[in-house]
Amino acid sequence: MATPKLSPVSPVRRDDTPRAQPPSSAVLRVQDASAAEAYERYLRLPELSALREPGRFPGWAGEALITPALQALEVTFRLASLALSDPRGYASRRELARRLECLAAREVELAAALCEGDRGAPLAELSASGGVLPRERSASEVWQLPGSAAAVVCQPSEASLLPRLAAWDKSETLAARITYAIEGQMQGCAFTLGLGEPNLAGKPVLEYDRVVRPHELHALKPKPEPEPRSGYRNRENETLFTMYQILESWLCVASQLLARLNERIEARNWEAAASDCWILERVWKLLADVEDLHLLMDPDDFLRLKSQLAIRAAPGSDASFCFRSRALLHVANTTRDLKKRVPWVLGVEVDPNGGPRVQEAAMRLYHSWRRGEGEEAGKVELLQAFQAVEAGVRRFFFAYRQLVAAVMGTAEASGNRALFVPAEGMDPLAQMFLEPPYYPSLDAAKTFLADYWVQQMAGASAPSRQS
Repeated sequence: MATPKLSPVSPVRRDDTPRAQPPSSAVLRVQDASAAEAYERYLRLPELSALREPGRFPGWAGEALITPALQALEVTFRLASLALSDPRGYASRRELARRLECLAAREVELAAALCEGDRGAPLAELSASGGVLPRERSASEVWQLPGSAAAVVCQPSEASLLPRLAAWDKSETLAARITYAIEGQMQGCAFTLGLGEPNLAGKPVLEYDRVVRPHELHALKPKPEPEPRSGYRNRENETLFTMYQILESWLCVASQLLARLNERIEARNWEAAASDCWILERVWKLLADVEDLHLLMDPDDFLRLKSQLAIRAAPGSDASFCFRSRALLHVANTTRDLKKRVPWVLGVEVDPNGGPRVQEAAMRLYHSWRRGEGEEAGKVELLQAFQAVEAGVRRFFFAYRQLVAAVMGTAEASGNRALFVPAEGMDPLAQMFLEPPYYPSLDAAKTFLADYWVQQMAGASAPSRQS
């Protein structure tokens, strides 16, 4: 069946008619390189990056993606331990524990999505031990698979904090919910994580301690030094430090995911690229969840720490250490550059005169009866995922600005220029919200497609009204 012809309401310019190009998005830049280096030293990012250098497991294609994701999950366990052991009577322990449980569940969901289809991860087969319990692994368990007489040994992680949280009365409920989340989310994977989950399917277990290296990871903690004059130890320093290690780990995942996404687009693997794009959108949501943990920090202790660490955003001041992340700016810029991939996906070239080639190609794709078949399979989903990621980026930065106002006051939010500085020198957040859509051709195509269906419905109802 032929595809009905679309007829936009407003006339479309001819390809040979020049028109003004929309303003391009400014590249986000760190304002002060020395301040960014101080931020990295404070969070011990060079040492953290060294723990996830790829190449330790030859033949494992997903190493660069899965390792930082699981390290972020492990650091979340440390933050839960810090929150529940906080001796301050005014600390928001209960709500913070709830938030961390939800955060860990989301991290497990994303880690499971990254592990789906992975066949090269280093695994410990349950039957490899022959039912013999090793002396050096006290957490190992001997049990039998249903329908089998052979005994097998399940070897969970020895170094992870999650089994320790499960053995602590203050955190056993939280740990149990996380382990059940792992069991449920890893159902679609060829292996499980080995963090104390039931593993009812008897799947191979990831060599978690070799991959994540929990001992070395937890050694990268801030030194709890008291204030020189008062001797006061600010507990929010450890909380802030740990939160941003989680954030930086997921930014590493996002960077690797963007690299794989571009490779799959280049290879015209539209469905796999769309899957990566949806995961990227969820990563941006997760980054916002990590930032929201600021709201549960004690105002007095946090503002005291803010003054010590020079976390200021006033015009002309040094850039705030919390918002000097090179990784955040790189991921934001690379995410926005996905708009350059739209013509390649649609199979057209951008008209140098500003004509609507891309828009018309998008309209044909959206309205085609065969849009999910043959070479077109996955294209619509990928374009939808592009715009979902755009919404995730805008949502993150808008929420960030509101967060600054809530945590530091509206004066900080209105004067904050610490994240990045565009070439024009205007407030980057304000400029970001005033930017046109990243995908104007897709936006226009949907506008005309919606109008087409309005006209079709109006035309179909006219004879019924006359009769």
